[in-house]
Amino acid sequence: MSEVMTAGSAGTSTLMGAEAGEAPEAIARLLARNAPTVKALAERLRAAPPPVIITIARGSSDHAATYGKYILETKTGVPVSSAAPSVASIFETPMKVQGALVIAISQSGRSPDLLATVEAYRAGGAHIVALVNDEESPLATGADTFLPLSAGPEKAVAATKSCLAALAGLAQLAAAWAGDEMLEAALNDLPGQVEQALGLDWSSAVEGLREVSQMFVLGRGYGYGVAQEAALKLKETCSIQAEPFSAAEVRHGPMRIVEPGYSVLGFATSDVAGEDVKAVADQFAARGAKPFVAGQGGDLPMVAGHPALEPIAMLASFYRMVEALALARGMDPDSPPHLQKVTRTL
Repeated sequence: MSEVMTAGSAGTSTLMGAEAGEAPEAIARLLARNAPTVKALAERLRAAPPPVIITIARGSSDHAATYGKYILETKTGVPVSSAAPSVASIFETPMKVQGALVIAISQSGRSPDLLATVEAYRAGGAHIVALVNDEESPLATGADTFLPLSAGPEKAVAATKSCLAALAGLAQLAAAWAGDEMLEAALNDLPGQVEQALGLDWSSAVEGLREVSQMFVLGRGYGYGVAQEAALKLKETCSIQAEPFSAAEVRHGPMRIVEPGYSVLGFATSDVAGEDVKAVADQFAARGAKPFVAGQGGDLPMVAGHPALEPIAMLASFYRMVEALALARGMDPDSPPHLQKVTRTL
């Protein structure tokens, strides 16, 4: 795993690449800075477990929330549901959520629909936890419990380090709440693992996806949120119509369009969910498709570790790859058409 990508490596020329390279330090800051607050929150949650956890987020932050669903549900047994902001922001429906835990995730903390949704859930009796990068934002200052992402200024349109920090923050909360000593110990190694992941050689994917116009991105369990995020980045930076699917869900119809030459990217963690991702990728390869798989003996190297944390390192490797892919396709990942850094939806 010592191979280093020549494109998009430490000498990156893009803002997106530079910010992705700051992720190890951001994660280390987040883990150290939030430890006391997370410990206190975990004690509160163990003493009075919420009946449900509700996440509020959009874009990359919502993909982090998907990761949070799997790690929080598997570690605590408390069901996690994703809020539809339109219910509160457009339809102005009161929420009946007494005792619920709400986790709002945002880089900017300023989108009107997220703020309206948080207020609706607060009025309904929920405890609001905010994972936010902009510490002066209304979402950060108005939360019952604030967990700063500590990623520093993020100016690239395509979010990288703030998303990786959000994943780490959710894992930290899950580990503390569940009292999972193995996961807590593994978190100590995460900044170094992300640093290593940023240098892995995914150049085969750059070459293989250079002329692609559409593809699938697969994950399952802890890796599904990362598959969602990867599909978004392929759209944003490379103009590839990438669709994310669970390795289970893709069998329910979507796999019909996988024909010879069709490209697939898979995130296969070192657990039973990752085994299924690899199995589906192998099935597609037998049809003549072109799968690229990270983990489970696939052709893209990964940093092995705790299965619940492997997707974070995988995503770091992907960010390096997709930056290089955009440049190889003659595109500027820092200036995707029609997009802006802070999206304010109602």
